[in-house]
Amino acid sequence: MRFLHPEHDEALEVSLADVFIVPNRFDGASRLDVDLTPADFLGGSHPVVAANMNAVTGKRMAETMARYGGLGVLPQDMDLRTVERIVRHVKRAHVRFDTPLCVTREATLRDVQGIIRKRAHDMVLVVDETERLIGILTRADIRDHDQYTLVERVMSRRLVTVSKDTSNREAYDLMEAERLKAVPVVDGVGVLVGILTRDDAVRLEVMRPSVREPTQALMVAAAIGISSSVADHAARLVDLGVDVLVIDTAHGHQRKMLEAIAAVRKRIGTVVPVVAGNVCTAEGTEALCDAGADIVKVNVGPGAMCTTRMQTGVGRPTFSSVRACAEAARRRNKHVWADGGVQFSRDVALYLAAGASRVMIGTLLAGTYESPGDIKEDREGLLYKENYGMASARAVSDRTTGLRRFEQAQRLLFEEGISTSRVYLREGRESVGAILVEILTGLRSAFAYVGATKCEEFFERAVVGIQTASGFKEGRAKPEGVRSDG
Repeated sequence: MRFLHPEHDEALEVSLADVFIVPNRFDGASRLDVDLTPADFLGGSHPVVAANMNAVTGKRMAETMARYGGLGVLPQDMDLRTVERIVRHVKRAHVRFDTPLCVTREATLRDVQGIIRKRAHDMVLVVDETERLIGILTRADIRDHDQYTLVERVMSRRLVTVSKDTSNREAYDLMEAERLKAVPVVDGVGVLVGILTRDDAVRLEVMRPSVREPTQALMVAAAIGISSSVADHAARLVDLGVDVLVIDTAHGHQRKMLEAIAAVRKRIGTVVPVVAGNVCTAEGTEALCDAGADIVKVNVGPGAMCTTRMQTGVGRPTFSSVRACAEAARRRNKHVWADGGVQFSRDVALYLAAGASRVMIGTLLAGTYESPGDIKEDREGLLYKENYGMASARAVSDRTTGLRRFEQAQRLLFEEGISTSRVYLREGRESVGAILVEILTGLRSAFAYVGATKCEEFFERAVVGIQTASGFKEGRAKPEGVRSDG
């Protein structure tokens, strides 16, 4: 990457909003020629990572992100028994078909109402004791019925299914013809395998799942803190089947982090990649790399739920931070992940131009069906989920439940995040798949504009300029100002 006016631009500290990418010649035949595979380790067809936030990544997010070619990082606050349950679920999940919501014929509509909002496709399947499909329920089927009505009385027995060997195109054509949003997938003897949505039939043609060789099971990452038991914790996670470890603390350039990385490396060797952070300087990156990290997580303070910069004045503008850290990591043949601050697909493209191999996203994914937590409804009937920062009082309280009350109160003095915020489910962006499609199509177009077909080529060819606030403003859509003169 080079700046458009290096004699001026090199000296500036700039954020994502301050920069733009200059177009260049593209010799490819199509944007589908672009390969978004990250260069840091094997696994995944694109660079998007779901952040290790309690309100962002759980079982559903980890499974779905991996199926779509990304990666989900389980939060460090999770009890090991919960992590074990989630990892087992992800590893058993089908690499192509979504895990369906299922009930038995003896269930009531109250049981269905408790789970039907956990999927964007609005479908619950009824199965017998041998896992064979016997009925289908949608929200329309359960409307105007008593909550204790047995599902067997109201379920639809008209079963439109596809075989697990059916191609995405064939499945899509069937759903189009039947006017269905999703279809159950069965094996040769009628046993339920999964569910395929009409949108996924298209998406899965361009998003290759993140799988670990040689098992071909979906990948999952997990975060750990820098406590004295970090090595034991890391070893346990590896034994459970976690594919990537993320050693995480707000201020990564400190002695305890360096000791934690060294202890983890000594305990687990090189069996899985180790990510460590956060830092925002070349010196911090070099220290973490030298301690044994394969990848350094970069940025301090840009997250939507983070108050670090306003409370402390500490941090660094996002683009300059990632660029400086990426250069330092490259000198050691290592990589960086850009963490936080993503609001638009352009931000992911800019982070890759700055040298990041992957980009972590938090709040943007919090308002989806796949994020943890229950969907709630406000007074106007709009759906939302609660989000909160990982350095907030709420998260600190969850993380310190094992301490005495006085020590816990002391820790709460140092909160640096918002404890609660509503993230609304927006039409057309209420699922992870929809958001990923928006990001990845934007990325493919960015690569084409630059004249690149691979991530490394994109980084090498990218020319970045500095813009004024009005330059950024004029690049945003302005539907309210569009006139139609007939």
